[in-house]
Amino acid sequence: MAFAIEITSAAYDELDNIKPYYRRSIINAIDKQLTHEPTTESKNRKVLAGIQPGFEHETPVWELRVRQYRVYYDVDHESTTVFIRAVRQKPPHTTTEQTI
Repeated sequence: MAFAIEITSAAYDELDNIKPYYRRSIINAIDKQLTHEPTTESKNRKVLAGIQPGFEHETPVWELRVRQYRVYYDVDHESTTVFIRAVRQKPPHTTTEQTI
């Protein structure tokens, strides 16, 4: 079953501020990795336990790693929708808590 992807306006604004080359990579990764089994942990996907992000979300919040960027999302299984909540650059040597 395929999940629909919904990008919140805040995440859309963050995505819009990213250079087009990286934005394409992020969008491709979202389409490839989150439309099927978005809640299956993998090398580039993990659930963020015990972290309270500063944006609107439903728990649990997930993180998708795409190069130096992180896509934060949650999933509504009833409506089979993935909600992209934030897209942030994670500088080297910083923690997820500092990025979120």
